[in-house]
Amino acid sequence: MPRQARLDSPGTLHHVIIRGIERRRIIDDQGDQENFVSRLGKLATETETAIYAWALMTNHAHILLSSGAQGLAHFMRRFMTGYAVNYNLRHRRYGHLFQNRYKSIVCDADSYFTELVRYIHLNPLRVKLVEDLSGLERYPYCGHGVIMGRIRYDWQDREHVLSWFGRSEGEAKRAYRRFVEEGVAAGRRPELVGGGLVRSLGGWSEVISLRRRGARELTDERILGSGGFAERILKEADLRVREQYSARERKRRVEELISELCQRQNVSMTELRSGSRRGSMARVRAQIARGLVESHGISMAEVARQVGVSTSAISKMMAKSNST
Repeated sequence: MPRQARLDSPGTLHHVIIRGIERRRIIDDQGDQENFVSRLGKLATETETAIYAWALMTNHAHILLSSGAQGLAHFMRRFMTGYAVNYNLRHRRYGHLFQNRYKSIVCDADSYFTELVRYIHLNPLRVKLVEDLSGLERYPYCGHGVIMGRIRYDWQDREHVLSWFGRSEGEAKRAYRRFVEEGVAAGRRPELVGGGLVRSLGGWSEVISLRRRGARELTDERILGSGGFAERILKEADLRVREQYSARERKRRVEELISELCQRQNVSMTELRSGSRRGSMARVRAQIARGLVESHGISMAEVARQVGVSTSAISKMMAKSNST
């Protein structure tokens, strides 16, 4: 059966799972652990990939992230290739280190963000790499200690995670810790490591109930979320595929429009795409984004790539403009 294409655009939330080939170890010593973490952080910073939660075990790793402008595939290819080359050199081995294809699940943040953060961060405790939550807070190869303020990795977006739990840092940390503690008794959560109907509905009992009512729910094995969420993601993916047939002409037209709008606003295209926020740059970027989306029908994902921000940032710009 042919592999399905990745579902991705800048700002998409992914639960990524990396496994060693034939479930073999990907970590042999502290040097490997430190290389994994430093490489993850450096690349996340370079590609503006937001890392919310992560956990490194001996033969696999979990990462919850929002893809940057260059996309998930670019990020993962650089990360896995670089780490594997370094690992092989250190341990004088040859051949593949990882399973050929990492697993990535597009996730509905509104329904699953906090659950996934908790699930991922509890992995070292589940496999007995640490003894208790206090040990987990001091464990440097998992993002939990960063959220709790015990470990510092500037590349991990702890502020975004804490914003889901409270307004002040102290309030958010206490609520987050209680939430994680409540999840210890839940054990393994297979419904959080994939997509499809059963996982998205929360189990077979919900599937059976849905069928008894004669209802239908659009699902996809690459997506963890409601039918509405799956439909939106698949429509966006289908639009991107169809647009590829006229990619050269579309690219030329979009660049002409951006160049024209930049000239009107007296900014360069290089500065626009750099992500700079100097002076009135945010306002100018918002005006250009609105012009491309509303007047010319360019997709928000395409606009995000062209103006150097995430799709979610474009979405917020549009929502703000519509409310004023």
